[in-house]
Amino acid sequence: MAFESWAAFLAMEGHGPYVWSCYAVFVVLVAGLMIWSVRRKKAVIAVCRRGYEFQADESKVAASAAPASFARVDVSRD
Repeated sequence: MAFESWAAFLAMEGHGPYVWSCYAVFVVLVAGLMIWSVRRKKAVIAVCRRGYEFQADESKVAASAAPASFARVDVSRD
């Protein structure tokens, strides 16, 4: 091992606080990104599911209603 003890490894000749704080910030940011990604994925899936259910309900209503008739109407131009 390059260091004489665990205390020397953690201190890293005076650079330990900087090095370990960088590692801590990195771990916190990666964990935050992972949590944010999972929550965002769940939110997107929920929005898609609601949209799909809305379209399914809308198609049921449209299917049960009488179909529209588009008859040509002659309008006089007097």
